[in-house]
Amino acid sequence: MIKILPNCIGCGKCVSICPFGALSLVNGKANVNSACTLCGSCVPNCPVKALQMPPKEEEVKDLSAYKDVWVFVELVNAKGALKIRPVSLELLTKGRKLAAELGQNVCAVIIGADNGAHFAELSSYGASKIYSVQDPAYAQYNTEAYASAMVKLISKYKPAAVFYPSTYTGRDLAPRIAAEMFVGLTADCTGLSVKNGNIVQTRPAFGGNIMADIICPNHRPQMATVRPNVMPKEITAQGSMAQIIEEVVPVSPAASKVRVLKTEKDEVGEVEQLDEAQVIISGGRGLKTKENFEIINNLACVLGGAVGASRAAVDAGWKAKEHQVGQSGVTVKPKLYVACGISGALQHIVGMQDSDIIIAINKDANAPIFNYAKYGIVGDVQQILPKVLEAVKQTKK
Repeated sequence: MIKILPNCIGCGKCVSICPFGALSLVNGKANVNSACTLCGSCVPNCPVKALQMPPKEEEVKDLSAYKDVWVFVELVNAKGALKIRPVSLELLTKGRKLAAELGQNVCAVIIGADNGAHFAELSSYGASKIYSVQDPAYAQYNTEAYASAMVKLISKYKPAAVFYPSTYTGRDLAPRIAAEMFVGLTADCTGLSVKNGNIVQTRPAFGGNIMADIICPNHRPQMATVRPNVMPKEITAQGSMAQIIEEVVPVSPAASKVRVLKTEKDEVGEVEQLDEAQVIISGGRGLKTKENFEIINNLACVLGGAVGASRAAVDAGWKAKEHQVGQSGVTVKPKLYVACGISGALQHIVGMQDSDIIIAINKDANAPIFNYAKYGIVGDVQQILPKVLEAVKQTKK
C-alpha cells in the first residue's frame, strides 16, 4: 500500500484523486486501506510530498529454468460428446507465435477422463507438446482437483507462461493456481505480445476506457486468462503429432469434499454460450425498458441464438452483466449479429465488429452502428421488432 509520511497536512487532495476509494481522512490525516492497488496516481498530486510508493523489490531472481508457453485446454460437453472449446485453439494459435518469439515451445495441458481423442486436433493447432492427465476422477471439472493437478505440473516442468480461457472454468481455476503458486494473474486479456523477454498482457481497465499493458518481470510463470473471440485460430501443423507426455496425478483428497450430483445446461441461448453463439440478438438503450427486452428474448429463441446487451442496457439493470457485449463485456464473433436500439459506442463495437453479418435497427439515421452494419433499418425498434418476430415465425411454420 501507499505509505503516508508524517508531514501529511490532511488537505484531502489525494482522497479525491484516488480512483479506487482507497484513501480517506482520519483525524485530519490521510489514511490508506486495503483497496489500494499501488497505481501511484495520488503520489505526484500531493502538495507536500507526503505520499510515497513502497520500495521496489530489488532481488534479481534467476528465471532461466522457466521455459515454454502453456495453454490450459478446456473441454465442454456438446450434445453428449466432449469437444475442445474454441478459445483454447485460439490460445494455441497465439501461443505458438509468442513461443516462436521467445525461442521456446507452445504446449497444451489437458485434464480429463479420456484425452486421446483430442491429441490430433491440438497438434494441428501448433502444440509441440501435450501434457495429459487422465483419470476417471477428472471426468467432471472440480476446482480443487484440477488446481492441484496444474500446480504439480507447473512445479515440475516450470513453464514461462500459462494461459487460460476467460470462461467460467478458466476464471474459477486460474486465480486458485495463481494463489497457490504466489504469482500474479491478469484477467480478461484482449491482447498478448512479447517485449524484452516478458509477456505483455493487455486488458481493458477503468470500465473499458483505457487499455492497460501488464508485465510480470520478476515471477514465473506469467499467467493470464484471455477472452474468447479476440484472437484468430489457425491450423498451423496439419497432420503432425505433438510429443505426448502422460502424467499420473492422483486426485487430491480435498477434491472429494465437492461432488457433482447433477448438471443441467440450456441450449446456446444461455449466457455461458454467448461467446460461441452463431446468432446473437442484442438490445440497447433504445428499448427504453426492461420489459421491452422480452421481444429480444423471443426473437433469439426463435432463431436459436443468444441474447446480448449494450453497456447502457446492463447499467440500467435490464440485463445481467454476463450478457454485455463489448470491451468491458464479452467479445463475440457470430454469423449473425442484430443490434436493436444500440447507437454503436466504440466500447460496444470492439466486442462485435468481427461478426460475419451485422444488422442494425435504430431510429437515428446517423447512429455510428450503421457504419459497421451490412444491413440497416432506420426506425423505432419497438415497432419493427414485433413485425420481424412475426415474419420469422411464419417462415418457421
